[in-house]
Amino acid sequence: MVVVDGEGVPLGNHLGSASPAEVKLAEPTLATIRVPNRCRRGRPRQKPQRLIGDRAYDSDPLRARLKKRGIELIVPHRAGRVRKATQDGRALRRYRKRWKIERTNAWLGNFRHLVVRYDRMLSIYQAFFQIACFMIVLRRL
Repeated sequence: MVVVDGEGVPLGNHLGSASPAEVKLAEPTLATIRVPNRCRRGRPRQKPQRLIGDRAYDSDPLRARLKKRGIELIVPHRAGRVRKATQDGRALRRYRKRWKIERTNAWLGNFRHLVVRYDRMLSIYQAFFQIACFMIVLRRL
């Protein structure tokens, strides 16, 4: 999982097995964000103002935990949702910018070593993933 900024530049990532749901991996991925402050003093920022995700992130417990941390979760509701909707159309207008996240996934797809996983060890795969993210950041500068 990758967390990107508004321009599609990776800010943090978390690699895990394919079996857990994306909802369970969202918070460990957010914990990897380290953005330096503009004034270059103090601790780096660790929480974004808002998090845009796809329908897989539509979970009321995740919304509550992120709201407690001061993060707004912008996710369209699933079709079979039992409880009433928690957000209106104004917040979902920001969801249209999700193409930037998909563009970053496409950039990561350009690295053949990541698409076809040749490595059995997670540490080696993670190293190649870090190199790919680093190259994306360098291209965007």
